Amino acid sequence: MENMSDERRAVLTAVCDTVVPAIEHEPDPHGLWARSASSMGVDDAAADAIAAMPPAQRDGFGELLDALAGQGFVGRSQASREQLLRNIALVGGTPALVGVGGLIRLTLALAYGMPDPSTGRNPMWSAWGYPGPVTAEPASDEPLRTWSPSADGDELEADVAIVGSGAGGGVLAGTLAQRGLRVVVLEAGPHLTERDFLQLELPAYEQAYWRGGPQPTADFNFTLLAGATLGGGTTINWTNCLRTPQWVRDEWSAAGLEDVGGDFDGHLDSVWERSGVNDGCSEPNGTQQRMREGAQRLGWHWSVATRNVDPARFDQDSGGFIGFGDRTGAKRSTLKTYLVDAVAAGAVVVADCSAREVLVEGGRAAGVAAVWTDRASGRRISLTVRAPHVVCAAGALETPALLLRSGIGGPAVGRDLHLHPTIAMSGVYGEDLRAWSGAPHAVLVDEFESGADAEGFGFRIEGTQYAPGLIGSATPFTTAAEHRRQMERMASTGTFLARIRDHGGGTVTLDAAGEAEVRYALTDPIDVRTMHRAFGALARLHVAAGASELVLLAATPPVWRAGDDLDAYLARLRRLPLRLGGVTLFSAHQMGSCRMGADPATSVADVRGELHDTPGVWIGDASAFPTATGTNPMISVMALAHRTAEAIAHAAGASRPAASVPV
Repeated sequence: MENMSDERRAVLTAVCDTVVPAIEHEPDPHGLWARSASSMGVDDAAADAIAAMPPAQRDGFGELLDALAGQGFVGRSQASREQLLRNIALVGGTPALVGVGGLIRLTLALAYGMPDPSTGRNPMWSAWGYPGPVTAEPASDEPLRTWSPSADGDELEADVAIVGSGAGGGVLAGTLAQRGLRVVVLEAGPHLTERDFLQLELPAYEQAYWRGGPQPTADFNFTLLAGATLGGGTTINWTNCLRTPQWVRDEWSAAGLEDVGGDFDGHLDSVWERSGVNDGCSEPNGTQQRMREGAQRLGWHWSVATRNVDPARFDQDSGGFIGFGDRTGAKRSTLKTYLVDAVAAGAVVVADCSAREVLVEGGRAAGVAAVWTDRASGRRISLTVRAPHVVCAAGALETPALLLRSGIGGPAVGRDLHLHPTIAMSGVYGEDLRAWSGAPHAVLVDEFESGADAEGFGFRIEGTQYAPGLIGSATPFTTAAEHRRQMERMASTGTFLARIRDHGGGTVTLDAAGEAEVRYALTDPIDVRTMHRAFGALARLHVAAGASELVLLAATPPVWRAGDDLDAYLARLRRLPLRLGGVTLFSAHQMGSCRMGADPATSVADVRGELHDTPGVWIGDASAFPTATGTNPMISVMALAHRTAEAIAHAAGASRPAASVPV
């Protein structure tokens, strides 16, 4: 590690071995207790990870290691080391809390997620029967044809330049190219094919996720996950397809999108059909069977997930890895549908190309200034796309950053960010649940989606992707022995998520380097009430399903065991803060940060999707949502993009009629 002295290196190793020490324990048939972090090379990997961090973050960890060295950390006992880490986190303020928590989570993510280079599997996995990568041969589909610049200052000309290739950008590219328009798609992430999808968590984060995997917000209240590869989130999401609820459509209609209230079905139907959505690939694993059984016993409404997956290519065991990219080619992402349509109609797709600014001339769109990176050499090349229409579809985190760097969009840019705040509660059952097998979403509990008093701000209960590194790092760490006990029981542990439809919102601004900075405090009274209701629903569902122990993912959570007073347990949960140091909050759905609407003071784009202040610039992703959907947003993004494509085609004078859906 750059600037890591021998003393810092020794402290780092000691921290890793404090979090994951070798512990004498009988029985230990798989060596789970006997392994230490350093015996698996976790300390080396942690040093490399810290070295690759931005300077401010790297220096912060260095200062923390120095502080621990000053307290004689290396020479202390296990119990004393654990206590010192707790003390520093408690009394050192937010930086210390973040730093200690960051080191612990990094260690745990590597200890449980990093594969042994010699075997391709982590030695901890055998303790709970997780097989790691299955041997499915990668699909042999022809890779999508992409283009790369050859010289600095290269230029392309187009009718429409689209920034982003996911649920919004992909639909817009395919639809507009088929209408006879010259389309260029710029994607900041890499072009990955089935052979690149190794069914391994940490490589997938590094290759295909925004900023390399789970990322904290700037206020450290949330952990964000978002796609950053060709196909965007559709390449790495969990394929749950849900239509926009009517009460959400009514809200959007009231915001000025009047046709969405009644005439939106055609757009929904079109993207539903092109994506091949069906319910035939949703065989529940053990965790989802418990979810269904609990809902049935409670009389709650549940449903089978509908997913954009090809039944002819779907494999149940491989289906558990779709959050790391789909090796089988069964997932009907935009990489397999709309981007194929776009390229077949003449569109140019450029991967590894980051849009830095929307070009404006005479008050209207003139193109995009971008930077292409050769991943093999690190060489960076400037690229300009000249186009009278520019679509910003880089996602609700990066689209507002692009507009802010460009100085366009008006006062609402980056405001009203919705995250679908998500919590997780684990239940311990008496059997191997094989939670790694099959789709992360096969069963959904939607009993509470309409919210208290049917005001529309409720929550859904869903399953989760089996990701050992994320599970290990998110499992509450109080002591090393207790954490190991929790991990030992992973085979019989099932995790349910509750994902709320948020009424309040956060912000996206620019940091000193001109990059997106996200902040979100969950303080809206409606959202706090919804979250507390979700605590109770998760707990009652687990108990009805037969769980003997419950743990909410949080910094220091109370534990419920069979026979305990459930109401008293829920009262304790409601006292946990909904922020850093309290309940662990996740977001895999970001939306609303450049919303559409009739009022330029409160919205960025008009009711068709075109910026109020800059003609020719359009919003084509989830950032355009006037309010949160409360559902997994992919289908809503695609349908709204399909609607916006019609407006762009009309404005750009498209020569061909709208195409029918390919068979």
